[in-house]
Amino acid sequence: MSRTVVSKRSSWPRWARRGLMENIATAIIAIGFLMLFQPFALSLYTYSFITMLAGTVMFIIVSKFPE
Repeated sequence: MSRTVVSKRSSWPRWARRGLMENIATAIIAIGFLMLFQPFALSLYTYSFITMLAGTVMFIIVSKFPE
């Protein structure tokens, strides 16, 4: 008695799957964090919150993607 396991292939492209996109979102959050705590450029500090917010929103959206 053997069972055949059929795996359902996702129709999503490989670049749009959760693993890679979560890593990119985490990197964007980390870049925003570094921009916030650097002492060199005021323009980087100015956009740090927006960068971290964009990375956080991206992470929330991407976490709903299939694996």
